[in-house]
Parts: sequence; C-alpha cells; structure tokens
Amino acid sequence: MSSLIHYSLVQRQNVYSGSRSSADATSSSKIEETRRKQSVHNTKQTTSKSDKQLKAYRNLGKSGLRVSNIGLGTWVTFGAQIPDEIAEEMLTLAYESGINVFDTAEVYAAGKAEIVLGKLLKKKGWRRSSYIVTTKIYWGGKAETEKGLSRKHIIEGLKASLERLQLEYVDIVFANKPDPHTPMEEIVRAFSYIIDKGWAMYWGTSRWSTMEIMEAYSVARQFNLIPPIAEQAEYHIFQREKVELHMPELYHKIGLGAMTWSPLACGFLTGKYEDGVPVYSRASQKGYTWLKDRILSEEGRKQQAKLREVQTIAEKIGCSAAQLAIGSWKKNNRL
Repeated sequence: MSSLIHYSLVQRQNVYSGSRSSADATSSSKIEETRRKQSVHNTKQTTSKSDKQLKAYRNLGKSGLRVSNIGLGTWVTFGAQIPDEIAEEMLTLAYESGINVFDTAEVYAAGKAEIVLGKLLKKKGWRRSSYIVTTKIYWGGKAETEKGLSRKHIIEGLKASLERLQLEYVDIVFANKPDPHTPMEEIVRAFSYIIDKGWAMYWGTSRWSTMEIMEAYSVARQFNLIPPIAEQAEYHIFQREKVELHMPELYHKIGLGAMTWSPLACGFLTGKYEDGVPVYSRASQKGYTWLKDRILSEEGRKQQAKLREVQTIAEKIGCSAAQLAIGSWKKNNRL
C-alpha cells in the first residue's frame, strides 16, 4: 500500500501566553533562540544523513500522483506556535530535501496556517508543478453553514482556502472527518464538482472508517463520480490497527492510498511528557486540554511504560525514541 507520512521537520518551541517580567522574557527568548538554532542544526544534519530516504517517491495509492515518502504538516505550527521566519526555514529545508507534499487545513490556527503557507510559497517562487498542496475541509467557522460536508460548505470552504493559500487549485482536498448529517451522495457529488471546476486535482478522506470509505467509493461508481484517492489516518506505535490491518485491504480493493499523520503521537514519543506537561509543550496550550488529559490518564501512564521500552531499544541501536518511531513505518512493507 502506498503511504505518505507528514510531520514537522523542526521541533518547534511553543509560545507561552502568560504574563512574564521583562527579565524572564529576555531569558526565555535567549533560551528559545538557542534551542531553535540547535533544532534547525540537528534537522539539517539528519536531512544530510537521510538524503536518499527524503528523496524517495511513490505513487499515492493506485493513482499516478508521485509523492515524497515524507511530507510537511502545518498543524499547531504555521500561524500558531512558531514565527513565520522559522516556518520559512522549515518549508525551505523540506523542499530542498526533496519533500514535495505540504499539508494544511482550513481549521489550522483558524485559517492562519493556510495564510502563512500560501504567503511563503508565493515568496519562494517555486514552480507550482513541482510541489503538492493538500488541505482539509470540515470546520470553517462558527456558523452552522460554515462546517460539515454539505455541498455549500465544501464549495465555499475550498474557495476560502484557495484565497488564503493564494493558489488557483490544491492538489488534494480532504474531508477532515465524516459527516453523519449529510448524505454520502451529496458529499461525493460536491467533491467531484470542485475537481471538475479545476479547484482540486483529487479528493480524499481523513479519519473515515472503512465502511464510510467503501460507501463513498460505491456512490462514486454508481453515479459515475470521482472516488477518494487516499485516507489520512493517525499512525504510530500506539495506533496501528487501522493502517496495518484495514488500509491494505482498501488499497487492494479500490486502490486507496494512505497518508499517515502524528508519527510521534502528538510529541508523546519524544519523551518530553515523562515528567508531566512542560509549560511550553503543545499539551499546555489553550485548546489542547484533550491532549493533556490523555497524557495524564491511566492509559497515558501505560503508554509511558511502553515508551521506556522503546527508549531502551533505541539506545541499543544508537538513536532516539523519536527517530525509531518515525523510522519504524519505513520498514513496514505494506505501507
């Protein structure tokens, strides 16, 4: 099964929103600048060592779209926890390393992630045909008509995304979650329409069940519409069943590709949550109490024990737990 994994190349430093004294702010600023430089330096070293891996390409599912086996995601980074200057460094490093897929969504930083990505792509001036932009539609605003997968929101939501991205089209637009309140025929017809209009090359699903994906495929075949090309699925050592057991079947049956996300389990596999939730971590930020609760839960404590086992294995082979986590999926011949 053809697969793509996307993650942030640089371990970004989260911005603390609380009040601080000027001395504390200055000290914190210096620390974060040092960490940022070290992070970028380490990333460049890693990129140099794994140049062949970064420049590996494959077809997404049984389509003809050639994607790099690693992509750059913009969730909780672009337009949110990192300044635009670092976002540009990340994007440039990714592109120059052979990565050609940049993923975003209308909901990321309330649209700011798309704005930053679009601004940077325009600034870099790279040929539009040399890279792939994917975005996701579901949560566009607070009004009832600004969310979900109705024909109205799919069309209006994508138009708004294109305006923020300063692009004429995206390569893939994903349905960011299933919509039980909208008929599947309406969803498939709307995505087929935006492809026919040239606003997207393909469409896909994200966090959909096997049954929902098969229903979309059946509707597309029944009415001579366009079926989804790929599913975006969470995949890491604590979340394996869907990608390893169900996605291969969808690939063989309908040619569906897989675009996997969160290889570090929202940062959990870096080990930074071993002693609780650091003040600058993602889990400490507003809107991420769900992540904090998950980390501090009983299941989270069990995963910490498993993480220590992973760290032991990583030490034996001379790498970090994060490197082992990201690298492990490459060894899976079914992906």
